[in-house]
Amino acid sequence: MTWSEKTWAEAQPIYEKITKMPFIAELAAGTLPQEKFLYYIAQDDLYLHDYAKALAIVGARAESVEETTAFVQYAQIALISEREMHEGFFAQTPPPAKAAVQQPACHHYTHFLRATAALEPVGVGMAAVLPCFWVYREVGRHIYNNSVEGNPYQSWIDTYVGEEFEALVDGAIALCDAAAERATEAERVRMTEAFVAATRLEFDFWDAGYRLREW
Repeated sequence: MTWSEKTWAEAQPIYEKITKMPFIAELAAGTLPQEKFLYYIAQDDLYLHDYAKALAIVGARAESVEETTAFVQYAQIALISEREMHEGFFAQTPPPAKAAVQQPACHHYTHFLRATAALEPVGVGMAAVLPCFWVYREVGRHIYNNSVEGNPYQSWIDTYVGEEFEALVDGAIALCDAAAERATEAERVRMTEAFVAATRLEFDFWDAGYRLREW
């Protein structure tokens, strides 16, 4: 088994919990209250700014030109493509005022990513930023397969099931597997720990959106 296969198996119970969350179930059913969705989107917009920084840090520390190029491109996608989608929702309805600053779940997640990207071995940094791609793809598939006709959130759902996003995720997984091949056994363990921790933070991010959690 590759590092990614073993690590996904370890994180699988968290992913299963995510698919059963009220936020995800109601998003698929199109019944999620707009206030909760806009709070989540506004926090995600703030998250993406710091996530792009973490990706850029990983790219700067990468061992090959190919890795550096890939992670810089990932940062650009996070800053431009996904935030453009957010702006489309905000143009229709402004987000709640309390979502204009990072609330606890967003703050915790982004600080974990930036610290890991900057201070841990680069492979560990790659593993930490991977769930934002991989978990989103799997959750996106789950929601897409369970979405109702006329879902008001369909444009968000469609973002994470397209061929372009599929290829991006596969590429990021391959880069992590290559990094794991070069790493020591101790570093591979830390890579898995970082991936699992970030997956837990993905759960917490959606949970915070549903609860409208704030400081």
